[in-house]
Amino acid sequence: MKHVYLDHAATTYLRKEVLNAMAPYFYNEYGNPSSFHSVGKKSKDAIETARFAVAKILNCRSAEIIFTGGGTESDNLAILGAARANKEKGKHIITSKIEHPAILDACKALEKEGFEVSYIPVDKMGIIKLEEFKKALRSDTVLVSIMYANNEIGTIQPIKEAAKIIREHRQKNKTAFPSFHTDACQAAGALDLDTVKLGVDLLTINGSKIYGPKGIGVLYVKKGINLQPLIYGGGQEQGIRSGTENVPSIIGLAKALEMAQSEKEKENIRISKLRDALISGIIKKIPRAFLNGDPKKRLPNNANLSIPKVEGEAMVLYLDSKGIYASTGSACSSRSLKPSHVLLAIGLNDEMAHSSLRLTLGKKTTREDIGYVIKILPGIVEKLREVSSL
Repeated sequence: MKHVYLDHAATTYLRKEVLNAMAPYFYNEYGNPSSFHSVGKKSKDAIETARFAVAKILNCRSAEIIFTGGGTESDNLAILGAARANKEKGKHIITSKIEHPAILDACKALEKEGFEVSYIPVDKMGIIKLEEFKKALRSDTVLVSIMYANNEIGTIQPIKEAAKIIREHRQKNKTAFPSFHTDACQAAGALDLDTVKLGVDLLTINGSKIYGPKGIGVLYVKKGINLQPLIYGGGQEQGIRSGTENVPSIIGLAKALEMAQSEKEKENIRISKLRDALISGIIKKIPRAFLNGDPKKRLPNNANLSIPKVEGEAMVLYLDSKGIYASTGSACSSRSLKPSHVLLAIGLNDEMAHSSLRLTLGKKTTREDIGYVIKILPGIVEKLREVSSL
């Protein structure tokens, strides 16, 4: 049976080049980076080399790169850390309705601590409404978090435009706030990560979306931004994220990010053509199927479609039996029976949200793979529609 993996937004495989770069730090170079002896210094030097490589891609100082245990931790550190460290300046936060749960749940936790959160709506294409955003800014707004590219529908947000609005707000109110954070986990490897051009103060990346290791992340923290740590201990990572560093994974993330960024222009062209063929093929073959999110302002590998009168979970299971691996939304909430908050935010009702299918392509995806999906999926949909309670 043919196997087609189309869930790269959930996770990617580890590239051989990345594994080879990591390998020495599992066995030969095993020293604790905090140790003063030469064995530990080798690990410390390797981390700093990796930090410099990441900083070069983000166009920032090495000291502004903090390594964490993943994208969720980086998001939590940005939201909880920035809000709690600056609460005397204000207790108002702005985010969007389609953020990752790592952002939304952190904001909910802060609401219990007395913070007020404004959740900015998006249009039917999944783009934040900049006028609504501008109106939401207040003199006591200390933090803004807007996702760079959405993990479910692939929509790319106008981060530069939002940053400009924030700068104008700061100038008008003669303040350094709010700080601006963006979750760039899905954007890494596909979009420009230059923090100066983006105009952000905090930026999140993780390894598992760029053919790197799982359980490792980055938080860019612009000089002058104060964060309250979530983890206390030995004072590693400038005292912001204590704990013995995961040396192999740090090396792996840096290597994966370097490779992804160097290949992104060529790969974006290749994969967007396959994505468009997949979308058009499904819409042509399956009556009433439609695309979710903006057809142009989206990640090159993302195809999120609603297929009415069919439950998304059933489609995923039937596709799995045919060797096609997909999802209905975020892998982080795949065990939830609730409809996607992202799809509800763009105006879909519960039934349409439950009928969604997310297909995300990757480096090994071929035209033959796309043809196979277009061949198999219509028959599955037809069978499910015959028995569906929808």
